[in-house]
Amino acid sequence: MSPDMTLDPIHIIGGGMAGSEAAWQIAQAGVPVILHEMRGLRGTDAHQTDQLAELVCSNSFRSDDHENNAVGVLHQEMRLAGGLIIAMGDKHQVPAGSALAVDRDGFAADVTRTLEAHPLVTIVREEIDGLPPEDWDNVIVATGPLTSPALAEALREMTGEEDLAFFDAIAPIVHFESINMSRAWRQSRYDKPGPGGDTAAYINCGMDEPQYNAFIDALIAGEKTEFRDWEKDTPYFEGCLPIEVMAERGRETLRFGPMKPVGLTNPHEPDVKPHAVVQLRQDNALGTLWNLVGFQTKLKYGAQAEIFRMIPGLENAQFARLGGIHRNTFLNSPKLLDAQLRMKAAPRLRFAGQITGVEGYVESAAMGLVTGRLAAAQRLGRTLNAPPPTTAHGALVAHITGGHLEGKKSFQPMNVNFGLFPDIGDLPTRTEEGKRIRGKEKGRLKKKAQSSRALTDFSVWADTLSRPMEAA
Repeated sequence: MSPDMTLDPIHIIGGGMAGSEAAWQIAQAGVPVILHEMRGLRGTDAHQTDQLAELVCSNSFRSDDHENNAVGVLHQEMRLAGGLIIAMGDKHQVPAGSALAVDRDGFAADVTRTLEAHPLVTIVREEIDGLPPEDWDNVIVATGPLTSPALAEALREMTGEEDLAFFDAIAPIVHFESINMSRAWRQSRYDKPGPGGDTAAYINCGMDEPQYNAFIDALIAGEKTEFRDWEKDTPYFEGCLPIEVMAERGRETLRFGPMKPVGLTNPHEPDVKPHAVVQLRQDNALGTLWNLVGFQTKLKYGAQAEIFRMIPGLENAQFARLGGIHRNTFLNSPKLLDAQLRMKAAPRLRFAGQITGVEGYVESAAMGLVTGRLAAAQRLGRTLNAPPPTTAHGALVAHITGGHLEGKKSFQPMNVNFGLFPDIGDLPTRTEEGKRIRGKEKGRLKKKAQSSRALTDFSVWADTLSRPMEAA
């Protein structure tokens, strides 16, 4: 729609995945937006650049299968809403089997250029070191898991809540030219093609049982990052555990997690089944950098280099980046936020991204999409509710505002999953041939039905929003 330059701007604090998506949605609705980002003046413990939407941990947006995977549904909903983050993800895609992975540098640079070029977006490089000024009447706080200490303390004082935090770890990245391909091999699990059609998107490093056991021993014994006293009781997010923490939970844990050997055959030894397999995923468009899948870690740098070179094929690995660890902070959102993702104690403040208690790049961007549209509708004098809980976006909103927490004592971050969606109701019990549907087939049928319903309902929500905005 045409911009109304008489409108007061909406302010966004934080230029990560959520803040960038929120800024795009607001500007596309014809409303001015000021995006405040401290990187460029002050860094964080995990970021390496001052680019907007920098990918800190993995370069994967995870599964792009919108029929059988909830995050794939979220991708497709974002496409239906004209999302910037998913559009740039599609544009800068690199091979990753059935996942959508991106060239992280090209992706962030393009997001930054696109927002800088939008006539309704103003980017201000500054730190907001406390609650925003009172005359900012429509604000989105999207400072993410690395919220600056000063702002985090101001929020804590306002809410009266104790900090809720967990540690999130970063996987190392290896130079391709240093990988020994006479021992490693290219293959996607079960030769499954990804969005780009590649059935050999991963590099695989197989281990026999003695090699695996020696590796587990080294992980457990390796020197780890020391935590400060006030950090020691902070829990990890279960979906992003450090590799050595998984190893400490049992010798077979990794073989049933990121090092599972199923669906893979080593062409160098086709008659020998690997006991465990380490996978690497392409990290940039040139294919020169590859990250160790699921190998986020809190090992010290020296220990990382020594231990990860025990992996067959990585004995001479050169690391473009070693793993790391940083502290993530999130709100007790079910208690603090309303259904519009506004702070109950200060309704001028909306929250988006990981600080709300969603986990993952795509989930963070999705909450930016929702809050951006809600904030724009408010500025335009429109009434707009969050997407219905039958959608992936709406299911996440319902989770972080309390819809799926009955009987639980504490709130924890969550990736999108079909368990957050309302039940689909009655499904066919037999095929057209009369065969009873059960087990995995029944589960697949349910997921497809939930996916179809989600995309239909989200389309209605997005269209309902666009019509009144265009009529303004």
